[in-house]
This record gives sequence, structure tokens and C-alpha cells, in this order.
Amino acid sequence: MRVWIAGAGYGRGAVLEEKDARIPVVDHGITVGDGVFETVRARHGRPFALTRHLKRLARSATGLGMDEPDLELVADGVARAVAANPEMTDARVRITVTDGIGPLGSDRGGGEQTVIVALGPFPGIPPHTNVALAPWPRNEFGALAGLKTTSYADNVRALAYARDRGATEAIFRNVSGNLCEGTGSNMFVVLDGRLLTPPLSAGPLAGITRELVLEWHGGEEEDVPMERLPEITEAFLTSTGRDVQPVLHIDDRRVSAQPGPITLKAMAVFAERSAADLDP
Repeated sequence: MRVWIAGAGYGRGAVLEEKDARIPVVDHGITVGDGVFETVRARHGRPFALTRHLKRLARSATGLGMDEPDLELVADGVARAVAANPEMTDARVRITVTDGIGPLGSDRGGGEQTVIVALGPFPGIPPHTNVALAPWPRNEFGALAGLKTTSYADNVRALAYARDRGATEAIFRNVSGNLCEGTGSNMFVVLDGRLLTPPLSAGPLAGITRELVLEWHGGEEEDVPMERLPEITEAFLTSTGRDVQPVLHIDDRRVSAQPGPITLKAMAVFAERSAADLDP
């Protein structure tokens, strides 16, 4: 794999073999997780929804108190990294921006940001999945709520918890007791015949696929109390890595025996619209 990297020692960016790419051990993204990221899907060298992803990258950076990244530079890095890996016809494109070299503590150094674009193969999307409810809440009032930062240890822990229980995703409640999000996905549920997803005020990431499902298919942003989950008749996850993926079980409770009609319609609309417009 070839990666693209800009920042200390690389100027405006260079494409390198993975083994030759280096960042300082005192990069703030390494020492304290002071960074933001995006994951973009690229098929046959063409990234999907890159403009939306880059805008969210900028929002996350400013929300974290970092300078806004040079989005034209990042877009050029994505193009160069994708072009350097033509064998990856379905690629996971990971964009990472850190605050660069800093002290061994929470203070920032105020230097040049580090920007990395790396690629890997995208796994196939199973036709449906099961999820587990994480025992730890998301804090919708915290400083990182709704930001896509590299401080992902709570997601790593929760996903391992779900995997141990035969699920592919962990779902968080928030501290108010409402449905929030998954470790790397948003969740939609059908309750009283209505398609609902938690509002951004509940603390979830403003997912790109979530946003497109709301625009293309419809749905309502509304708090979903956790005690009402046994009443839902359909559920699905949305993310770059899942598109629209039906959920059949939450913990040991079956939501539905097969994907329901609202879920199937959302899947069909997303597949059709995303194929027709690569940068919606």
C-alpha cells in the first residue's frame, strides 16, 4: 500500500510506500489522541461523497479547537493516494489530521498539522446484522459529542464487548437514557409506524449516510427512549462501511425475522441514488 502524508518533513505532501511513512513520536495524535479523521469509500478510483466528508472533517477539527485543515490539500492527497493504489477497486480511504508535534501533555505545540491518507480494502457488507447494547453511556453534553476524533478508545472497548456477544456493532444510550449511536454507525428504528433516528442533540455523530437517508428517503429526528426499544418493529444501521444494513436482533431480542418494508425501501433508495451521484 502507498500512503500520502503531509506535515513535518513532508511539506505539501508526498506519496510513499507504507513502510517508508513516518511521523514523530511526539505527534499529538499519538500522545493524546488530538486529531480528527474521516473514512471515505472509493470504488474504481472514485471516492463517494468526498465533499460532505471534508466539510465534516473541518467541523470536527474546529470543534476540537484545531485549525481548520486545508481541504484542497486534503482532497489532493486523497486523489493522489487513490491513484497510487489502482489495485484497490473497492477501497477504505482513511483521512487523519492531527495537531502535529506537541508536548507530552495536553497543551498544544501550535505547529504544523500532520495529514495522512491511507487506504485498505473495503470488506463486503453482510445482508443483515445483530447488535448489542453497550453497558456504558455516551455523554451528549461532553466536549467531543458529535465530533469524529481519533480519541476512539471507548468505541474499541464497546465493539469488543459486542463481538464477545456475537454482534457486529455496539449501540450506546446517552446519559439522558435515550438511543444515541453505534461505535461507527447511526441507527434508525421504526416505532409506531414512523422511521426515527436520534437527533444530533442526543449526541450522535452527524453521519454522512444518515444525512443522505434522511434527504433521499425521509425519516424523523426524534429522541427514542431506551425503554421503548422492545416496541420497535424494524431497525437498521447506516455508515460508510455498512450503507443501509438491517438489524434483526438487539442483544437476544429479535426485532424482526427479516428486513422490513421500510428498511428495504431505504436500502433500495440509497443504492440507487448513491450509484447515480458520487458527490451528492
